[in-house]
Amino acid sequence: MKKKINRSRTGTIVLFLAIAVFAAVMALPLILVVGNSFKPINELWEFPPRLVPREPTLKNYSDMFTIMSGSLVPFTRYIFNTVLITVVGTLGNIIFSSMCAFQLAKMKFPGRDRIFSIIVLTLMFNTTVTAIPNYLIMSKLHWIDTYWALIVPTFGSSLGLYLMKQFMEQNVPDALVEAARIDGASMWQTFWQIVMPCVKPGWLTLILLSVQSLWNVGSTTFIFSDNLKTLAYALGQITSAGVARAGVGAAVTVVMMSVPVIIFIFSQSNIIETMSTSGMKE
Repeated sequence: MKKKINRSRTGTIVLFLAIAVFAAVMALPLILVVGNSFKPINELWEFPPRLVPREPTLKNYSDMFTIMSGSLVPFTRYIFNTVLITVVGTLGNIIFSSMCAFQLAKMKFPGRDRIFSIIVLTLMFNTTVTAIPNYLIMSKLHWIDTYWALIVPTFGSSLGLYLMKQFMEQNVPDALVEAARIDGASMWQTFWQIVMPCVKPGWLTLILLSVQSLWNVGSTTFIFSDNLKTLAYALGQITSAGVARAGVGAAVTVVMMSVPVIIFIFSQSNIIETMSTSGMKE
């Protein structure tokens, strides 16, 4: 039987208008950034700023590609570096975070709660605090100026482990894991064929967070060779000329944010489910 919502038509209209206003306010920065990328240089400094350019132009994008084509390192190399780091780092983050979360959420062993408390504690530390220890570790492993210096640290993401553990506890009943064991499923089969499909919204959310982080990584701390640097670094160099390249900078911003936005659009239903689900009940 369908539950009847006790709300008047006037209340529905007011609620719709309120949501529309909030949506418009949240969309304004995105619209402004996209609009700025199509503005000529004289319109970029108008006050108050206009959302839609009066004389839209593609000059900012053409200038961006012109500057890219004059780079000493082929620009496709920067794209390859970023895609490689993003894909491998994201896959590693999902696999290792999910495997560790499975052990902490569904396996009972001495010190489990203490280990999880330490993991939660690490969420308090800013990346700036851990920059020097990370550099020393990468140096000892001889990974400075290699892809691994950016990829491997993402495998041990505390946020990813915390997210997956909480989601497994809410959405995977212990009885389901016990039933798989009784049926003769191995630990790997239980994890891969039963647990992971149940937490699909969780790891899709983790994909978005990981891609957003790795896609925008600058790589200047650990990587010094130009042919190993990332797209964010190359595009950052384009905009370093200051005011003269303000329009190009707006185009660069649109290019850099397009990938995370597209991924979010295709996975938004699962990400919303991550926040709204109440979990399976035994």
